[in-house]
Amino acid sequence: MSTQLIRLTVSCVILGIGVAMLLIAALGSDGYSTMVNGLSIAFDVKFWVVNLVVGILLVLMAWVRGLKPGMGTIVQPLVVGFVVSGLLDAFDEPDSMWIRIALLVLSFPVVAVGVAGYLAVDAGAGPTEAAALAFDPPVPFKWSYSVVQGGGALLGWLCGAAIGPGTVMVIFLLGPMVDWLSARFAVLSIARVND
Repeated sequence: MSTQLIRLTVSCVILGIGVAMLLIAALGSDGYSTMVNGLSIAFDVKFWVVNLVVGILLVLMAWVRGLKPGMGTIVQPLVVGFVVSGLLDAFDEPDSMWIRIALLVLSFPVVAVGVAGYLAVDAGAGPTEAAALAFDPPVPFKWSYSVVQGGGALLGWLCGAAIGPGTVMVIFLLGPMVDWLSARFAVLSIARVND
C-alpha cells in the first residue's frame, strides 16, 4: 500500500510539473487546466480550489456512470493542484519565445508520463481521466480524453484563459500518447508483480 501511494504521489507531482510548464509557457495548456484556469480567473479564486471543486463534480459524474473513485481520485487533484499553484506563484511567463516553445515541447511528454504513471497505479482516476474513462466503452479512452480536453479548453477560453498551439496538441495528441504509455506501464507493472 505504501509503495502504491508513493508511486501515485510521484506520478501526480510529475503531472503537476508538466501542467505548470504548459501554463507558464503561455502557448496554450491542456484543456482541463485551461478550464480550471479560466474559472479561476473568472471567479478570482485560487487554482487549487477551483481544481478541487471541478474535480469533485467530474468524479461524481463518472461515479454515476459506474466508475468508482479510489485513493487516486483524492490524491491526484490535491497533489496536482498544489504543485501547479506553487509553481505558478514561483515562476513568471518567460519573455523569450524560444524558452516558451521549449517549455511547451518539454511539458508534453511530462504530462503524458504523469497521467499514464498514475493511471498505471490503478488506485482510482482523477477528474479528467475519470470523465474520459466513464465513456470507455463505447468511446475508446484516447478519443474520449480528447473530447473532455476539448470541452474543457472551450469553457476555459470562454472564461478568459489563453489557448494556443499547446491546447491543440493536447486535445489531439495527449489521449493517444497516454493510451500508448499506459499499455507500456501496465506491462511493467505485471513484470514487477511476477518478479
